[in-house]
Amino acid sequence: MIVPYEFFYMAQEKEAISTVNSLIETLKDGQEGFKQAAEGVADPQLKSLFNEYSRQRSRFASELQSQAQMLGESKPEDSSSAAGALHRAWINLKSAVTSGDDHAILAECERGEDSAVKEYDKAMKDLAPSLRDIVSRQHSEVKSAHDRIKTLRDARK
Repeated sequence: MIVPYEFFYMAQEKEAISTVNSLIETLKDGQEGFKQAAEGVADPQLKSLFNEYSRQRSRFASELQSQAQMLGESKPEDSSSAAGALHRAWINLKSAVTSGDDHAILAECERGEDSAVKEYDKAMKDLAPSLRDIVSRQHSEVKSAHDRIKTLRDARK
């Protein structure tokens, strides 16, 4: 028989796993989006920056996959999302990449980062303190990337 406390703990754990898996999808979206952006820009500094952000998102996803496993998730998320605003933003990036317009690529990256920051904001409210430290650090770095991309985009108007 499951006592109420155990049921509550199990429900909290399941919610935490769901939140972490959602962040992993967001990070995988960003990883792929930045990879595509790096392939589409001519500027070597932007290419390097986008590759750096793609690798960062991969590291962040790996960190969260480990956390999900520690929470009891046997198969943490390992792919990008199939739907949602973030996916649509990165789809728009594909068309910007084919145009070869660095400003358009930066604009789409910034839009994707807007969605990522919102996902992290939401997760920060939903997660237990034990996960909040990792997610908070990642959130700070994702926000920093967003702000840097926005500044670069604005400088190229």
